[in-house]
Amino acid sequence: MFRVDRSQNRLSRLVQKRFSDLNLRERDHLQEWLANQPDALGEELLIIQKEFDGFTDTRERLDLLAIDKDGNLVVIENKLDDSGRDVTWQALKYTAYVSSLTKTQIVDIYQQYLDRHEGGGNAVERICEFMGAEELEETVLNPGNDQRMIFIAANFRREVTATVLWLLSRGIRAQCFKVVPYSFGEELFIDVQQIIPTPEAADYMIGMTSKGTDEKVTQNAQKKLQNIRAEFWTQALDQLRADGVVLFRNINPTRDHWLSAGSGVGSCPYQMVFSRDEARVELNLQRMETSENKWLFDQLYMEKDRIEAAFGDSFDWRRMDDKKASRIVYAKPFDGFDRENWPAMIDWLSTHIRKLETAMREPLARLNRSLRVSETEQHEEAS
Repeated sequence: MFRVDRSQNRLSRLVQKRFSDLNLRERDHLQEWLANQPDALGEELLIIQKEFDGFTDTRERLDLLAIDKDGNLVVIENKLDDSGRDVTWQALKYTAYVSSLTKTQIVDIYQQYLDRHEGGGNAVERICEFMGAEELEETVLNPGNDQRMIFIAANFRREVTATVLWLLSRGIRAQCFKVVPYSFGEELFIDVQQIIPTPEAADYMIGMTSKGTDEKVTQNAQKKLQNIRAEFWTQALDQLRADGVVLFRNINPTRDHWLSAGSGVGSCPYQMVFSRDEARVELNLQRMETSENKWLFDQLYMEKDRIEAAFGDSFDWRRMDDKKASRIVYAKPFDGFDRENWPAMIDWLSTHIRKLETAMREPLARLNRSLRVSETEQHEEAS
């Protein structure tokens, strides 16, 4: 670090020092500097207590306790020339201790700080002013598990930085600030630099943490949904076997929202579908060639009245000209995630998959013969 002499247009090197060489002490000096100038840590913080010892059944004291602009409690641990090995463990304990503090307790703690160190003042008014709120009721203090940790030292041991990086990767907001004293003659300078995460990486890491959290939530939701489906299909297949439905006799439960069984036409399965808001039975026409799927659909649609009469109701005929597949569907609304509805859904599926197979059996067999004749002719022509 250099001092600029503008009159001489020259740089003068500042001499890096150790706090111990300057007879500076953690509590009397570094802690006091930060308590009176917390924005030296790169953001607006409201110091609400120092040497806080309001923990049940322990005499431990944390260095500084603050609130950030989001109402989160911030535990600040100060060391001088060396971070020591145990600072992260200490901070984790203190953070756990303060995580249960209520708004009323926080106000009381801050009021004690004002009375003892600031010559008085109104804690409620100061907190509201800091938070930009008209009334204390508008503020949220110490929400959820969003407590933070800030570590301050001239040098950090590897075990400390490794722990802080691990905490960050788990979505716990922790920061390391390197604080180094410099001298120039009788003048003393303090350089405060955030080293973990670097300021440039902080937003990125927060974003990645949020992304990771979202992904974890999504994965948990997916796993829960898959377990629900597997449980539903287990019950459904047991009931279908009891009802004598042979179509799905050799099918096992899955975690998918559908179960498929062969219709006699290649790649054109019957399907039962279980979803959040409905149950469905359908015939899926999903052969490799789009033209074959549309031909099958059109041939069946020409027999629409006879097929629906055999089924006993009207289908939803989905030719889906913009897609390769086509589909013939019959559905009924259900609240599928209410297990009390499962017996009715399963009974409905059992009844209507049998009706669907009965209505489609003869026309599909006839169309399948036509497909085979066409495939044979094409093979002979190619030979």
